[in-house]
Amino acid sequence: MKHSRTIHLGPRARRAIRFVAGFVNPLVLLIAGRRWMPIVGILHHRGRRSGRTYASPLGMRPAPGGFVIPLTFSEHAAWYQNVLAAGHAVVTYGGRDHEVRGPEVVDFAAAAPAFPRYERLQFRAIGITQFLRLTAASDKEESMAIEKSRRSPGLALGVIGVAQLMVVLDVAIVNVALPSIQHALKFNATDLEWVVNAYAIAFGGLLLLGGRTGDLFGRLRMFVIGTLVFTAGSLAGGLALTSTALIAARVAQGVGAAIVAPTALSLLADTFAEGPARNRALGVYSAISAGGGALGLLLGGVITNYFSWRWILFVNVPVGLVLAFVAPRVLVASRGTRGRLDLPGAAAVTAGATLLVYGLSRASVHGWSDSTTLLTLGAGLALLTVFVAVEAISRQPLMPLTVFSNRNRTGAYALSLATGAALSGMLFLLTLYLQNVLGLTPLQAGFAFLPTALGVIAGAGLTSRLIARTGPRVPMTAGALMAAIGLFWLSSITDHAEYAASVLGPLVVLALGLGQVFVSTSFVAISGVKPSESGLVSAVLNVGRQLGGSIGIAVMGTIATSVSKDQLAGVRITHETVNHALTAGFSAGFQLGGLIAVAGFVAAIVAVRRPRPAIVMEEVEARVA
Repeated sequence: MKHSRTIHLGPRARRAIRFVAGFVNPLVLLIAGRRWMPIVGILHHRGRRSGRTYASPLGMRPAPGGFVIPLTFSEHAAWYQNVLAAGHAVVTYGGRDHEVRGPEVVDFAAAAPAFPRYERLQFRAIGITQFLRLTAASDKEESMAIEKSRRSPGLALGVIGVAQLMVVLDVAIVNVALPSIQHALKFNATDLEWVVNAYAIAFGGLLLLGGRTGDLFGRLRMFVIGTLVFTAGSLAGGLALTSTALIAARVAQGVGAAIVAPTALSLLADTFAEGPARNRALGVYSAISAGGGALGLLLGGVITNYFSWRWILFVNVPVGLVLAFVAPRVLVASRGTRGRLDLPGAAAVTAGATLLVYGLSRASVHGWSDSTTLLTLGAGLALLTVFVAVEAISRQPLMPLTVFSNRNRTGAYALSLATGAALSGMLFLLTLYLQNVLGLTPLQAGFAFLPTALGVIAGAGLTSRLIARTGPRVPMTAGALMAAIGLFWLSSITDHAEYAASVLGPLVVLALGLGQVFVSTSFVAISGVKPSESGLVSAVLNVGRQLGGSIGIAVMGTIATSVSKDQLAGVRITHETVNHALTAGFSAGFQLGGLIAVAGFVAAIVAVRRPRPAIVMEEVEARVA
């Protein structure tokens, strides 16, 4: 190696190249190793000092019995030193993983047959005369073991959890900052709702499409792409100088979230085998999903109060870049399945869900009798009907209707829809009650929701430990019933209530129930699903939660507004009468939320079968073994 004609760089140049590679490599990894990319593969190698596993995109070519890689930077290349020390590695090339061993340095004459003529000319021009030859192993079981050893379950769960938290937070985090945004960008009162709706509509309307792209094109690839799209939208929103620019940025965020959310749950299913490990991971994931809305209100109040509303969006940028950088290193890249994207179905469901979410969002502001609201809701339902008809006759449907043939999974979808509606409607109304009636500041209102996030975490943690013994039916029904009790209890508020006496208790009961529901519904949704369909079932679960949230805000908000108007009809308008009327409206909205939760409880009782604990434990032990 000392006399080889390779590129020799000093320490400063090597540090500069490593710095640039830290940003470029995550993007190159998106295309490296694919079937249609014969020039660049991925070398997975273990650090000789750190013990960590790294993924380096490198130019390479297959040779008889292995692969040949040019040694561009001679013995100074870290990947070369790692492979030499370990004696083996894994190469991802042509869409497949190959275990390689026996690293051997060969000269240009031995390596030349593996490269096309134009590459050989490049090597001569640059002066590359040394190559590393790696021999492909024939033992497939050993290759699979190395592939599994590259996983780091703790880091993988951290990446998935942070990504889910990032997209869930942005549903609610801007709510507290709306007055500041309106003042800064000169929003008029009717357009301000689009700061929230633009994200919700793009998110809800594209979820099925986002989940299916993960199944077809690879979940890890789409996860990284979705994260980068979300990050770009966040940066554009933070820099927005006009209301139109901010709304467009929120749409971009919604598009990225619609890809990240379903692929995150699918990657969790890929990373953790069914059993205690997956149950614990689902507990963390579900706590984040359910508690993210409350945490978003808290963080929104803190950031707006102490910094600026722009940092609500800017904070996503470093988080998103880190996720895109780390994800290829800790998450297992599953290959996409063969098939075509159902474009007619995708167009119908995207347009239908978008119109439905928009109509529901509009109803909460303009009422159910508004002509535009009725028109968009009717058009959305009609397009969704067309979508079902298209899926019934399509050879490669976007959403095979057989996904609903599983009784337990269908019950989980129904309960997810109901709890999503109750949770989002509650957060919306309680935020208004705390600030407009009890007089809390945005920061105080944000902290008032902290028990909700903590209660969800506690409920999710308990359920993840018990679900293997009880089965999913017990926490699903108990959680839905506790959510209903919490909402009915919350409906007893008065205009002179104290937070600790009248709000804290119902929030804790509600949160503990939601933690149980989110874990159990996620458990049922992804249990026993074919790997090629996990993106689909994850997307359907997220669609239920997202549409449920829009339904809850619309119907509970409309009921609250109607009751408040009736209370004020024919009475003298004073501060006391307004507060009394608002409280009566919020109370009616919480009662409706309790009825929605009861409907979810009934759906779980009727649809979800109750396996005997002995059978559940036997299945879990078999899977763990």
